[in-house]
Amino acid sequence: MGKLSTENLQRLLKCIKRDPRVIVPPSPGFDSGVHRLGNQYLVVSTDPCIGVPEKWFGWLLIHYAASDVALFGSKPEFCTINLLGPTKTKPEIFYEVMDQTCSAADELQMTIVTGHTGTYEDVAALTGVCTAYGTVAKNRLITPGSAKAGDLIFCVKPIGLETIINFALTHRTLADRLFGTRQTRRLSTLVSMQSCVKEALLIAKIRGVHAMHDATEGGLTAALNEIAEASKIGFEMDFNKVPIPEEMPRLKQHFGLRDHEILSMSSTGTILVAVSPEAEGAAENVLRRNNIETSILGRFVRNTGRFLLKNSRKTPFPRIADDPYQRILSG
Repeated sequence: MGKLSTENLQRLLKCIKRDPRVIVPPSPGFDSGVHRLGNQYLVVSTDPCIGVPEKWFGWLLIHYAASDVALFGSKPEFCTINLLGPTKTKPEIFYEVMDQTCSAADELQMTIVTGHTGTYEDVAALTGVCTAYGTVAKNRLITPGSAKAGDLIFCVKPIGLETIINFALTHRTLADRLFGTRQTRRLSTLVSMQSCVKEALLIAKIRGVHAMHDATEGGLTAALNEIAEASKIGFEMDFNKVPIPEEMPRLKQHFGLRDHEILSMSSTGTILVAVSPEAEGAAENVLRRNNIETSILGRFVRNTGRFLLKNSRKTPFPRIADDPYQRILSG
């Protein structure tokens, strides 16, 4: 399940012809591409949506792709939509999902340009694909490959929250037992935390923000490794500084999760940001004024070593993400 390994992805991308107009070509760790458009850059991202609660399908379809565009410092402006379903999908399902999609696009002031809708025998479940794009000034582009040695590692919003929210939505009885009825009900209202459009656009305005990456599949582990790999630097990160939701200990106990699995837990909506020390105060002030939770986990370093600190002990940071999302969502 999920993305191809870096090795397989690199092999997959070998056949793509290089074009000097493309500033950021398809690359592992880069969830958007960028090409020239006049005197600006156009940021483009495409994402699937499948296996999510039907009530939130259209909203998530828009925000998955729009978040990736925003993380490159660009306001999402336009998008295309594909909705595919099994042959028995009723038109009313498409109507409802499209209403959700249009509402989400309107909230972000995005315009839907074109798309495709259909039913097919080989499609097993409702599937959506959104391609979002927006422009950004050349000197305001932010990519995962622009982190610098000495930058602080900001973590915006808790890790694992996506997994916990979706678990509460899909396994209500078990979630009630683990977290309590009131807390489970509260979690089911937090799906909007799985977007980072608002946070990314706020952060992108701060001078001294060099790189951003969302912690989706593979969580913090995948995102931090991908920033380091793309930027050709290393990092030191303190496990005890990681913002963990209050429900995590009970989830950890029930599923027998280990620390590296918590770090790797799918956390859509959570952002890792490389911030220069000079911009630390400005970044904290902007996030605090907008009631956005943030923590400083450590810093990027000049060499390519990657280390995890925990209780004064320094160990190699995991290079491969062991995401327990599917195991947890299976109940």
